[in-house]
Amino acid sequence: MDYDTIAAISTPTGEGAISIVRLSGSEAVAAADRLFQGGKALRDVGSHTIHYGKIVDPETKKTVEEVMVSVMRKPKTFTREDVVEINCHGGLTSVNRVLELVLDQNVRLAEPGEFTKRAFLNGRIDLSQAEAVMDLIRAKTDQAMNVALNQMEGKLSILIRKLRQQLLDILAAVEVNIDYPEYDDAEVMTNNILFEKASAVRHQLDRVLSTARQGKILREGLSTVIIGRPNVGKSSLLNQLVHESKAIVTNVPGTTRDVIEEYVNVRGVPLKLVDTAGIRDTEDLVEKIGVSRSKELLKTAELVLLLINSHEALTDEDRMLFQLIGTTPAIILLNKADLTMNVSIDEVRELAGSNPVLRTSMIDDKGLEELEQAIASLFFSNSVTSNGEAYVSNTRHIALLKQARSAITDAIDAAQQGIPVDMTQIDIKRTWDLLGEIVGDTVSDSLINELFSKFCLGK
Repeated sequence: MDYDTIAAISTPTGEGAISIVRLSGSEAVAAADRLFQGGKALRDVGSHTIHYGKIVDPETKKTVEEVMVSVMRKPKTFTREDVVEINCHGGLTSVNRVLELVLDQNVRLAEPGEFTKRAFLNGRIDLSQAEAVMDLIRAKTDQAMNVALNQMEGKLSILIRKLRQQLLDILAAVEVNIDYPEYDDAEVMTNNILFEKASAVRHQLDRVLSTARQGKILREGLSTVIIGRPNVGKSSLLNQLVHESKAIVTNVPGTTRDVIEEYVNVRGVPLKLVDTAGIRDTEDLVEKIGVSRSKELLKTAELVLLLINSHEALTDEDRMLFQLIGTTPAIILLNKADLTMNVSIDEVRELAGSNPVLRTSMIDDKGLEELEQAIASLFFSNSVTSNGEAYVSNTRHIALLKQARSAITDAIDAAQQGIPVDMTQIDIKRTWDLLGEIVGDTVSDSLINELFSKFCLGK
């Protein structure tokens, strides 16, 4: 299907070595050709070639930019349309002027994610692969990048299509037995056989869902909150983990009055690290607001790093912090290990329960290696591996897989109860539809538009 020709700047805004204006559509080559002056007209050059020349304003005949232009003809392009990329000098003025001239050539400014959307609509990639493009762009660790690359290469898609084919085989056998019961060679779809085949599908759904927790962490980061009384070393810990002085550190209690967020890579685990205001009773209005925000963040935290001043005995405020953690996974850090230890380690371990307790010192970097190891152990059994398995990390995919598992379970239960197979097939068909939404086979236009609207412009 032919769509109108679109263009956008495909490189980040700001100064840089190169900026790229990308065009896609049936008129991409012709539009660029009207602006380009070089050794040969772009309409006459071969596909997947790059050419030096100038972009000239057709009205003033003045040179706007010195460029390298890449010409890629369909169908062997990302969008399966003719694609032209104009490589300009990096800078806001020059690249925007080139884009303006391109848009004057009966070319429309692309919507966010429209290049990738066309790749999907033209059958170049499926919906899960398209979503992996943004996962790759936003990846914060090597392992998150590897998961996104695996999904872009179609590992999840292959698994989903395999499961859908298994469900289709069940549905086909049911239909044959309903419509042509006189065929002796048709498979007799008894409830026992349906139970066996549906159970096999559920087992594979369980297997891929078992990666969801780790995959989601790799994609979105682990929401990690640093808490403790004022002046116990929370901001120092943040600075140590990000290897930069992001938070102000003083010996004055209450210095941090608002939350500070940073992403940090801990042994392949991306942490969305939040340094909170010290939690204590205070009459300072601004500090009160900070303490209130700290408590709110604890409700949504996936990991808590609780710092205790090991140079002092436990206070009621310390004990209250243990209660605030609740059932959230936590690591207890007995900080200031460079000083004399005056805290009761037995009481700390009792309050910590099964949560690990470590001794740390921000002065001499003591315990930071052990902290990183403890984080990796809590969530990834010591390490994050990418062994080619189909990790599921996208929240939409996880939700659909859970719904599919629920639907196939209903079919299994119906088979166990002896309900006629023509009734059970309703749940099998629903499972098939839900899995189709992951790869885009059974998805609505409104959802497609919503998903691609979250992409960056020019991608």
